[in-house]
Amino acid sequence: MLGLQPEVGQPMFWVVRILQTCQHLASYSRDAGKSTAGGQILFLSGQVDDRTIQKYEKEAKDKSRESWYMAYIMDTNEEERLKGKTVEVGRAHFETENTRFTILDAPGHKSYVPNMISGASQADIGVLVISARKGEFETGYERGGQTREHVLLAKTLGVAKLVVVINKMDEPTVQWSKERYDEIEGKMIPFLRSSGYNVKKDVQFLPISGLCGANMKTRMDKSICSWWNGPCLFEILDKIEVPLRDPKGPVRLPIIDKYKDMGTVVMGKLENGTIREGDSLLVMPNKTHVKVTGINLDEKKVRRAGPNENVRVKVSGIEEEDIMAGFVLSSVANPIGAFTEFNAQLQILELLDNAIFTAGYKAVLHIHSVVEECEIVDLIEEIDMKKAKVTDPKKKKTKRKPLFVKNGAVVVCRVQVTNLICIEKFSDFPQLGRFTLRTEGKTIAVGKV
Repeated sequence: MLGLQPEVGQPMFWVVRILQTCQHLASYSRDAGKSTAGGQILFLSGQVDDRTIQKYEKEAKDKSRESWYMAYIMDTNEEERLKGKTVEVGRAHFETENTRFTILDAPGHKSYVPNMISGASQADIGVLVISARKGEFETGYERGGQTREHVLLAKTLGVAKLVVVINKMDEPTVQWSKERYDEIEGKMIPFLRSSGYNVKKDVQFLPISGLCGANMKTRMDKSICSWWNGPCLFEILDKIEVPLRDPKGPVRLPIIDKYKDMGTVVMGKLENGTIREGDSLLVMPNKTHVKVTGINLDEKKVRRAGPNENVRVKVSGIEEEDIMAGFVLSSVANPIGAFTEFNAQLQILELLDNAIFTAGYKAVLHIHSVVEECEIVDLIEEIDMKKAKVTDPKKKKTKRKPLFVKNGAVVVCRVQVTNLICIEKFSDFPQLGRFTLRTEGKTIAVGKV
């Protein structure tokens, strides 16, 4: 047998983006069946025909991976198919009666969390796929498991709405057990609350089988699951509403990728403002003036694009090699700022063993599409969150300047990077002002500018 058996128990996410008529989904998990469920969505929505499915079934069988064939729709390269792991952020599209969706199939394995961050940063809705199989949920959920890290990253990266899909409910150790479903939901709810989600308003749970498609496009028959009376996945996705952004505001398009195609093309999510053919814009932080010569939504050429759209923008006035991921396409009149130092409020999650968070601490900063090494140059103030809620100024204590802080602390600090990066205050543009700090493959803090 070729390839490696994937580790079990890791969660998976789709991140969905919602526009006025379009939604984008991103998914994250590790062996919870994320890519299989994503492939099933495309099949059920008519994006993949029977002949293609038969081809994938044969390929999977030849690799002794019969149950992976649906995942081949999303996992397109050979490494992903051999290992059963999503490595890159897969992208696909499907439509329901009311909405157009983009699926961003983000990696769930801990080795590829930076790629998962890239996927999540483009999404407004996350679909967290959790395995109901005995032992797999526990492995992902326990201390250090990927389920916990993915939820924290999703919240930090601005995934406003979360659909928690409890998958593999048809598995022999589960057999659509209500007790197992309730057990997983009961453990996830307190953790989701502690991660900052309003569970009643922003989170929905439902059981599915990604392999056979149960409770995905249509509601389940009572003969399959007698106790579930809720909606199916497509219904939930169709009804989710996310806050609209300002189409008349300054343009903010963090660039996630670029390429040459009869000119220079940049890709990213338009976070704010409207871009039209013929517009003059700035590429920040290098302050290069460019002109928009073409706009594509998915594969469709359009004359303008509004907030929340995943776009490909062709520009003149700059060469492809002069653009890097993390640059921002910006309005000329009101450009985004570029900094090498900034103050931020950080929440320390879990430091590496024996580490002390103090001035001089080094980590990798992830903010929108920026990935940059950084150093904490000063701890300004430790915030007592209990006392921060006190409204009477007489009861508030004077600021404490700490020498170091521990796990769970909230601290205002000064962050320094080597190269200029484009950021905004969280209060002005939350999606461009929230970030994570990672070190040695682990998320150690989340913060806001």
